[in-house]
Amino acid sequence: MNKADLIASVAEKTGFTKKDAEKALNGFMETIKDELVSGGKVQLVGFGTFEVRDRKERQGRNPRNPGETIDIPASKAPVFKAGKSLKEAVN
Repeated sequence: MNKADLIASVAEKTGFTKKDAEKALNGFMETIKDELVSGGKVQLVGFGTFEVRDRKERQGRNPRNPGETIDIPASKAPVFKAGKSLKEAVN
């Protein structure tokens, strides 16, 4: 499912127009992004949690020259952890 499919599905399930569903979805994504950028996390009980985790600096292999090791710098990575209800629904 891509973004357009998701917008159509939300519009169908809520009775919103596609334009309103797109505004709601864009607002949702922007809010989550802003919270993660500010260092917070978004917890939706039963669905899951969006948060940022720190990744340590580490050694890796150069894909162009597999014999050579390179340093991969530390970074931050956005992560989604599924909630119990979502896990049970999928399984």
